[in-house]
Amino acid sequence: VLLVRSRTQFSALGSRCPHYGAPLSRGVLRGNRLRCPWHGSCFDVQTGDIEEYPALDCLPRFQVPIPAPAPAPRSCSPSRSLFPAGLGSSRRCLLNLETVLLLGGGVAALVCAETLRQEGFTGRIVMATREKHLPYDKSKLSKEMNLKPEDMYLRTAEFLDARCIEHWTQREAVSVDFQRRRVRFQDGSSQHYEHLLIATGSHPIPLEVPGADLQNICLLQTPEDSRKILELSAGRNLVIIGASFIGTGLGAGKAPCPALDRALLFLTSLGSPRKRSRQLLLPLQMLQDAGVTFHMKAEVSELKGKDGKVTEAVLDSGTRIPADVVVVGIGVSPSSAFLKGTSIARDSSGAVLVDLRMRTSVPNVYAAGDVAAFPVALLRGQHSNIQHQQVAEAHGHVAAFNMLKEPKELRTVPFFWTTMLGKSIRYAGCGKGYTETVVKGSLEHRRFLVFYIKDGYVVAAASLNCDPMVPLIAEVLCSGKQISKEEAE
Repeated sequence: VLLVRSRTQFSALGSRCPHYGAPLSRGVLRGNRLRCPWHGSCFDVQTGDIEEYPALDCLPRFQVPIPAPAPAPRSCSPSRSLFPAGLGSSRRCLLNLETVLLLGGGVAALVCAETLRQEGFTGRIVMATREKHLPYDKSKLSKEMNLKPEDMYLRTAEFLDARCIEHWTQREAVSVDFQRRRVRFQDGSSQHYEHLLIATGSHPIPLEVPGADLQNICLLQTPEDSRKILELSAGRNLVIIGASFIGTGLGAGKAPCPALDRALLFLTSLGSPRKRSRQLLLPLQMLQDAGVTFHMKAEVSELKGKDGKVTEAVLDSGTRIPADVVVVGIGVSPSSAFLKGTSIARDSSGAVLVDLRMRTSVPNVYAAGDVAAFPVALLRGQHSNIQHQQVAEAHGHVAAFNMLKEPKELRTVPFFWTTMLGKSIRYAGCGKGYTETVVKGSLEHRRFLVFYIKDGYVVAAASLNCDPMVPLIAEVLCSGKQISKEEAE
């Protein structure tokens, strides 16, 4: 049990974050908000309720008796369930003919469905996804590749059934008639809706070079992909094309292997390649020390094979690298092709444009997660497509409230994390367009905190072995306060 004193109030809560079990005694307490030191989840210490994701469950809360002059025997028993208050009490009512259709089976759709039930919605809720699985933790695809799909599930079928949340698998949307409020699916079926959430996520960008159709060339998108890569690459030459978080995560788990950097996606998350920031090169140095070979600023020009299977990757420099298995991780695109030709507004990448209430340009239609571009406060309201789990969950939560005509605007600081070789890197904020950095600690000793500065103020921070500094900075930024460059220094 975690005992918390906030001013004159005492609270007793579960001591571990329900997300990954982080010790909350090492977290950040500001007022009544307690933030997890690992992944940024926030809880109200008075109620245990979630105030910030990625955790899906609330904290158990215990009664704290104050001793009387003649104290009676004390007990410590839970006063609430693990789930948000009221989540299990709201059920489907057949008299309510309203249907909310959620396109997608990820965390954005899941949180939206749970929030609707938590807030008392009694109509029909349908989650329709092209996948064949229940919502699962996608961060484990590159981190724990030996898991069975059911070991990654965020909720069980029984959990969804108990809340009358319909979950349709292998049901991909192919078109939407916004005037008739009807979605048509690939199998020829269709579904009417009163409110629609587009949370179809993103899909990997395929590699377009000669030989890209050979066998043993893989994308990482599903549990089946993860297990296939693990089985194929055991004791063999694995080539990873792209230095994204997916690529470096695989590299950390499968070292040694060659990794080709095409898009510098991972690097630009922690710093600009043009600035050659030392902190952005550190994660790559960690992988190199573990035996991973990097070919920087190189592109694959061709993949060669024998008997239909890949055997070699050829770089644009002419370098040839033996390859028994190739994993392509050169980026993703919003999965919104089925909206082409409709009136809904999208940006140049295909991301659906939404406001702070997750509303699209079409009435009663919302978008959330990787498929959405939303106004980012740290970018002065500029729309951006941020593909973080915590952001997607916040989107789903806000969308649900606005479907219920309870106006609520998105107010979150993007929070990201990854693990490499047993070391956790945390990142909060939005450093797009930053101009300066302030580095605290030692890069060489792999213990540092980096502030990203734009227009004289901190817009993001990253750390390694400096917990809970990034959650603390996220909490300050979330409160609306600014951190100046001088304060960072």
